[in-house]
Amino acid sequence: MNIPIKSMCINVLIATIALSTNFALAKDDISVQTKPNIVIFYVDDLGYGDISSYGATSVNTPNIDELAKNGIRFTDAHSSSSTCTPSRYSLLTGEHAIRNKAQILKGDAPLIISVEKPTLPKMLSKAGYTNAVIGKWHLGLGDGNVDWNNKVSPGPLEIGFDYSFLLPATGDRTPTVYLENHHVLNLSKEDPLSVSYIKKIGERPTGENYPALLKQQTSDTIHNKSIINGVSRMGWMKGGKSAEWKDEDFYSVFTNKANQFIEKNKKSPFFLFFSFHDIHVPRLPNKMFQGKTDMGPRGDAIVQMDWITGQIVNKLKSVGILDNTLVIFTSDNGAVVHDGYYDDSIRLLGDHKPNGIYRGSKYSAYEAGTRVPTIIHYPNAVKPGVSDALMSQIDIYASLAKLVKVDLAKDEAIDSENHLAAFFDASKSARRLLIEESPGALSLRENNWKYIQISKRAKKGKKSKRKMRPVNGNNVERGYLAEVQLFNLETDVEETMNLAKQDPKRSIKMKKIIQQILNKTER
Repeated sequence: MNIPIKSMCINVLIATIALSTNFALAKDDISVQTKPNIVIFYVDDLGYGDISSYGATSVNTPNIDELAKNGIRFTDAHSSSSTCTPSRYSLLTGEHAIRNKAQILKGDAPLIISVEKPTLPKMLSKAGYTNAVIGKWHLGLGDGNVDWNNKVSPGPLEIGFDYSFLLPATGDRTPTVYLENHHVLNLSKEDPLSVSYIKKIGERPTGENYPALLKQQTSDTIHNKSIINGVSRMGWMKGGKSAEWKDEDFYSVFTNKANQFIEKNKKSPFFLFFSFHDIHVPRLPNKMFQGKTDMGPRGDAIVQMDWITGQIVNKLKSVGILDNTLVIFTSDNGAVVHDGYYDDSIRLLGDHKPNGIYRGSKYSAYEAGTRVPTIIHYPNAVKPGVSDALMSQIDIYASLAKLVKVDLAKDEAIDSENHLAAFFDASKSARRLLIEESPGALSLRENNWKYIQISKRAKKGKKSKRKMRPVNGNNVERGYLAEVQLFNLETDVEETMNLAKQDPKRSIKMKKIIQQILNKTER
């Protein structure tokens, strides 16, 4: 049968339209939305030089490197503090932690974010997002008198998250149990759980009295309390045997929870705050990662962290939403090699430089305290590149608000600035002024100038209770400094030449800027 060419063309056109429509509907069924999904990979104690895309040669991180290759790798991006609790507070509130006097918390500390306070997940909820936090919390729980055997509240669900699966604090602190939403997982009523940071409770052996039971010996008197899974922790823990975690299982437990959340929410916009325990102490990577580097548990924990990142990214890819997912990969503060446990990390460090060329480490007022690896990957919007823009994690809040078209109140996220342009374009600049917090000091970056202001407490000669611990043969500078310091990072990136006496006017000006920033009460 002869069919006119005109009719054939019309039929082909109709078929093409139908096929395109069906394809579009199929894609929409997977989840094609105008608002991107958001995943923040928040690594613990990962230094600027700890991954291969930032120069590491003793450890290979192919999954993170792939994000960097196809995204923007930032060279001057910062956590807001050189310690973990303040950094997390600032990321989720868009405010400097010093406004709330936030410091590293005990394992049974109350929630330090007010349930009335605007938060990043609350803001995203206004834009239709479903929010989850999975991993390390360390922002406190409850009101200061937690009953771990009943509903633990307030917590993440009260400040905007829809789902949470947590380490209540950190791996080196009791309680060593998982908390899913409001309840401890696998807890038996016949063996109730209680925790104390004041006096010994329960019959568990302690690191102080039974060092032979330890997988890793402690190096101070802080970490030598209750032994769980062969590791001596901070604080004493009584009961809760059925709920105890096994550190070596973190890699699969948290990965599976994250991927289940992605699968469940793939058809609508979601925010996943994936807060690693790695590479924080105690470092106990699973046996499938042990021996993958020559740097001992710390190096192997980096490999484990990279594997976890890859598994979650692969899940995003497998459900068809990676291109429409904004991935932010970063760390809560700079690296620390030795921090409470002898795990051979210093002896095996070799030529590896955890913080790259930068001075200091975690706890420090110097650049290595807060200058951390930061990668933004978002195929639908980001052109790959390397950016030297001055960036802060505190700006994630306002930048994401701009992205999802939520107007912020005057008293909301008052220290957060919108730098969405720099998120998506490596050629764009970002901050001119940036505050870096550290124990005993506040620092200010004004472009490439760095001013360090000592707290009154430090000036009076009071020192941190934490001991100075060696890194690469040098003492860790923990922020308690002898004098005001001023550096020009353009010519002295390693912060070796204090110019405060040569340029007192600049020091005075930068000190005033810090006070002006802290006096601000509205956006």
